[in-house]
Amino acid sequence: MNSFTKILVIQTAFIGDAILASAALESIHKQFPDAELHILVRKGNESLYEQHPYLKKVWVWNKKENKIKNLFKIISGIRKEKFDWLINLHRFASSGLITVLSKAKVTCGFNKNPFSFLFSYGVKHTIGDGSHEVQRNHLLLKKYIAADFSKPKLYPSTTNIANVAPYTQQFFVCMAPASVWFTKQLPKHKWVELCNKTNPNTTIYLLGAKGDETLCNEIKSASTHKNIQVLCGKLSLLDSCALMAKAAMNYVNDSAPLHLASSVNAPVTAYFCSTVKEFGFYPLSDNSKVVEATPAPPCRPCGLHGYKECPQKHFKCGNVIIIEP
Repeated sequence: MNSFTKILVIQTAFIGDAILASAALESIHKQFPDAELHILVRKGNESLYEQHPYLKKVWVWNKKENKIKNLFKIISGIRKEKFDWLINLHRFASSGLITVLSKAKVTCGFNKNPFSFLFSYGVKHTIGDGSHEVQRNHLLLKKYIAADFSKPKLYPSTTNIANVAPYTQQFFVCMAPASVWFTKQLPKHKWVELCNKTNPNTTIYLLGAKGDETLCNEIKSASTHKNIQVLCGKLSLLDSCALMAKAAMNYVNDSAPLHLASSVNAPVTAYFCSTVKEFGFYPLSDNSKVVEATPAPPCRPCGLHGYKECPQKHFKCGNVIIIEP
């Protein structure tokens, strides 16, 4: 079996995908503990890997400004590194080009990538059979790593833990009501219902990015619960991990906060509206629960990633979900 000394993992998709890529880092480090390990992510996701104990370097591709220029700058830098093994978890052409031009000794990726025919080897990526995405990613590693897949894991620092310490002095739960896609987001009135049904002595923290502040303030205003704090935009991603790890429960959509909870083995209840857990993005925490519409509307699932509005105009998959804290 090959002994690699310099390894690069690529995942330049969205934040949830970048979090799940951490599982591959865990498996690689277990097999090759002395290897120099790098990761490439899109700009905005690099904070996930601040002070990661296994990483020598986090490469960042800025896709929003001078995308092509920055792409070839990344390729130039990677070529100089002369990696032994490059694992591409991203399934699209841009990362395929990086892989092909990397000069890495061994390259691999999914056969959905348009450039996969030029990789050293590729594997099939199948969504819908119940396999988790980290299991699918692990298929790329199995040629050189015999052990089973690892769970995703992020490493909040002592600074992150200190940043959230003031919020952890009482019994609390976290809720992350927002999602990029409307049909992957539990309806606002359901979040209000969840707040109202939560023990009045329990503090509720509403989490999200700065752009989610309006939604969370609307939920707080509509709720009868008197102990709700909106923390949107006040915490970094690793701060959020540190806080979620201490929560009695974390309530999330099928979205990035779900994977943040998994990455620190935090208790999590995940609401799946238009998507289904069989797609392979369900929580991996020891204490985890998926809540769905029962019975499911016949139109569910309507897509892998969700929509900006319900194609059937009724959004039953979200509106009929039963709320039980």
